[in-house]
Amino acid sequence: MLRPVRDGDLDEILVHNNAAVPAVNHLERADLEWFASVAHTFVVAAADDGLAGFLIGLGPGAGYDSHNYAWFSARYDDFVYVDRIVVAEAGRGGGVGSLLYDEFARRGRADQTPVMLAEVNIRPRNDASLAFHDAHGFVSVGEQDSPDGGKRVTMLERRLDAD
Repeated sequence: MLRPVRDGDLDEILVHNNAAVPAVNHLERADLEWFASVAHTFVVAAADDGLAGFLIGLGPGAGYDSHNYAWFSARYDDFVYVDRIVVAEAGRGGGVGSLLYDEFARRGRADQTPVMLAEVNIRPRNDASLAFHDAHGFVSVGEQDSPDGGKRVTMLERRLDAD
């Protein structure tokens, strides 16, 4: 079941997020509280035994201090951006990620947003995420290194106005 995030979810989300590093960046609870206040979409996939996953998505002008968000903001005026998606280990391969992405795309299309954006690590390489994004219609529109040079990502675009 997909639903909006609740304050009571944040501690469990934090555990899932930080267990997924380096596929996503480490967060503190205050970061999640900030995301909850500014996100275009912050949804969770609730399961009987807890959260199966979550997605945080931003629109333009969020005031987000992120190197990758800044890259997209410099090139796109109107977009929805997947800042992070995490699926609990027990739920991987069961369609939770697709449900979360489909909901985010649906919300983007409802707002008449032309494009959905994301990035995926290519150093260190995240083959599962690359295959997932390919299966969901994303194409690479560039690459960039993190400011410290420790990561390299491919910048991905999925046209919502062509879906």
